Amino acid sequence: MESLGAILLAVLWVLPLAYAVWAAIHPPEFTTRFSLLAPLTVENFVRAWHAAPFPRYFLNTFVLVTLILACQLVLGTLAAYALARYEFWGRNLAFALILAQLMIMPDVLIVENYRTMSLLGLVDTIPAIALPYIASAFGIFLLRQTFKTVPKELDDAARVEGASALQVLMKVYVPLARPIYIAYGLVSVSYHWNNFLWPLIITNSVESRPLTVGLQIFSSTDQGIDWAVICAATLMTSAPLLIGFLLFQRQFVQSFMRAGIR
Repeated sequence: MESLGAILLAVLWVLPLAYAVWAAIHPPEFTTRFSLLAPLTVENFVRAWHAAPFPRYFLNTFVLVTLILACQLVLGTLAAYALARYEFWGRNLAFALILAQLMIMPDVLIVENYRTMSLLGLVDTIPAIALPYIASAFGIFLLRQTFKTVPKELDDAARVEGASALQVLMKVYVPLARPIYIAYGLVSVSYHWNNFLWPLIITNSVESRPLTVGLQIFSSTDQGIDWAVICAATLMTSAPLLIGFLLFQRQFVQSFMRAGIR
């Protein structure tokens, strides 16, 4: 019975993707007609590619997710190491505040974030999209839990050998947490690759818009909505994420199984 439920959920999940693939590789007249004899075409992808500056959107999105992930990994690693291995005044309070951040939806802070970016003169820039996300409470929590499972003896042995605190972190803790970094990287990249509301509000030009905001050009009803082109554009923007998940799915699943709350 459980297997049947899992199969039904999998079918429900894959149906929108299957429809998008069908509509994208067939002429528009077959968008709602399912025929095994329907001709295949790549014209929808060509039209979608020329309908918007996709090279610029891809570049903006790549720079954005790379910037956010790099900052999150650096800040998250340092914060998690301090919370896991150092005793200092206010440590529990700091960790409690980090956990509290997990319960605050980012959308609640949009007005204040926009005001801050405006004061900094960063409106309509990629750093303006990235700054509210460079410190991730989830990343800090996940890495802290992982670092706490590292045997203290390894830490002590490295220090006896003369390693500094930073060397211990980079040569002991980070290598042991590699699967966690991979899993968290996939989560972070997928979230910020698909993020829409904040980039929509803070950007005004092609030079800074990511893919999700650029896709709204296809929702214009002035000349009608072509679902075949929309599906082709959607597949082009989601293809990197699908490929990344297929390549790292084993590490992704294993990492979260190993990173349970302990």
